[in-house]
Amino acid sequence: MIIAKKWLIVGLLSLSLMSCKKTPEIILTPLEEKLASMSLDEKLGQMIQAERYAVTTATINELNLGSILSGGGSHPTPNTVEAWLALTTKMNNAAKNGSAGLPLIYGVDAVHGHNNVEGLVLFPHNSALGATHDEELLERIGKAVGVQLRATGISWNFAPCLAVVQDIRWGRAYEGFSEEPNLVASLGSAYIKGLQSEGIMATAKHYLADGGTDFDSSKNSYPIDQGNVSLTEAEIRALHLVPYIKAIQDAKVKSIMVSFSSINNQKMHGSTYWITTILKEELKFDGIVISDWEAIHQLPGSLIYQVSSAINAGVDMLMEPNKYKDVLAVMKRAVENGTIKMERIDDAVMRILKVKDDLKLSTGLASATIDMENDKALAREAVAKSQVLLKNEGVLPLAKNTDILLIGPGIDNVGYQAGGWSFSWQGEKGNEHFPNATTLLEAFTAIAQANGAHIYTQLKDASKADVVVMVLTENPYAEGIGDTKTLSLTSGLAHPDNAETIRQAKLIKKPIVTLLMSGRPLIVEDEIEYWDAFVMSWLFGTEAQGVTDVLYGDVNFSGTLSFTWPKISEANTTSSMNPDRNADDIQFEIGSGLTY
Repeated sequence: MIIAKKWLIVGLLSLSLMSCKKTPEIILTPLEEKLASMSLDEKLGQMIQAERYAVTTATINELNLGSILSGGGSHPTPNTVEAWLALTTKMNNAAKNGSAGLPLIYGVDAVHGHNNVEGLVLFPHNSALGATHDEELLERIGKAVGVQLRATGISWNFAPCLAVVQDIRWGRAYEGFSEEPNLVASLGSAYIKGLQSEGIMATAKHYLADGGTDFDSSKNSYPIDQGNVSLTEAEIRALHLVPYIKAIQDAKVKSIMVSFSSINNQKMHGSTYWITTILKEELKFDGIVISDWEAIHQLPGSLIYQVSSAINAGVDMLMEPNKYKDVLAVMKRAVENGTIKMERIDDAVMRILKVKDDLKLSTGLASATIDMENDKALAREAVAKSQVLLKNEGVLPLAKNTDILLIGPGIDNVGYQAGGWSFSWQGEKGNEHFPNATTLLEAFTAIAQANGAHIYTQLKDASKADVVVMVLTENPYAEGIGDTKTLSLTSGLAHPDNAETIRQAKLIKKPIVTLLMSGRPLIVEDEIEYWDAFVMSWLFGTEAQGVTDVLYGDVNFSGTLSFTWPKISEANTTSSMNPDRNADDIQFEIGSGLTY
């Protein structure tokens, strides 16, 4: 009994001493404190991105919206740098004055320059830049685009596209650098580094395997855009995941956009495995995962099921340009009924808060002034380095006193030089919206006038010319519209005037230099024998002097193909990544390109 009392006394003393010890203080980081202070409505507002045209400053303020975007062709009036800055500043101030007190992230698709703004320099599209194989150049272009964006108050660029393009019939093929994953990885990461060095958030898109969607051979039709990828996980990892690994681990990309497409018939926006298990857990991606334009509505079921499926799969921010109020309402219902756990909401919002803190948005973007002359010089350099000489029977380089007959639909048309995502989503025809650009006609004429030569554009003057320069083009296009089942020079999405231009050139009986301005290789098998020189000029943007720099020999050709050039329209069978391809179906191998 005495022993029992002794142990009782000891136990009571121990309890007394324990009660005197202080509970360890939990120290929260400033971002954790901010998250803890936010209401559910404030958190959900941060997870929404709405379109500029669909909101007011009052809406932004009231709903605490986390982000605004301008889609392709969406711009203020007037469409000037100053008007853009005024717009983004006004919207950002409205956000910061909301109850959450958080700044906006404003996003655009500046896929080859700040292409929504009239008059700015446009760089070559990615399929052209792939031909440069030049990481240092890509990093400088990323920095230049970053300055363009900062000058207009934009903090988020939905670029670069890291598609490893296996079928150039896909309408977004020109947004990809190559069919070869390591080249896509190196160039994409270099661009991300340049862009983010200017305080702009880059976006690796479209996750995952958007460049590997199937062609529906049973229907001989499309779309392959937003289609299905029929590959094993090992094949996807070896081919399509490679650029994302480098973007995350080397370039530290801050956002990733999910693809409209599916893998083995599961929509990517609902794939917990690829978004959470692989991207966030295995690859340790700690930035924002954003949906594509209204893409969650392609998931099955009701709106609340679509929203819940995407968020539970790991999507942190929903790009809802028009339906954002409806989406916000069902997000709240889903949290309140337990369909979406609060932990998932907090994870998404913390990622958004972290990015906003990293970008220092609370103090505003650092001011920037666009250097037009620097941008023009850089774009001109990129154009020259991207030109690929595929045939030359001694006609190039051109002497500067050569009299030239310049013909074809692309000779005096910036819209065709630039392609899609140029001023508007699907691109423009003509020069109206590109007041500071240089066309091929202007570039040739400047050299001719300085050297006593003439540039003729009328067939009646053919006899006066020493050489014919024929410029063939595709019509401008972007996703969806750009899908095609034929890669013909004279049908499908090729310019309708190409056929007559080719016919006329043959009749002239002069040496022919052919330039092809397109986002992808087209079938030249039946015509190339009639050409004395053939140059792939790609969609090179606003600075045509880069083309004449190499044609006249001021700069040597250095570009080489980053895509296999097929002889057939079934281009997916000729990719260098296809072990079963037939060599007889290939016009030029990847890596082809001549020099002087």
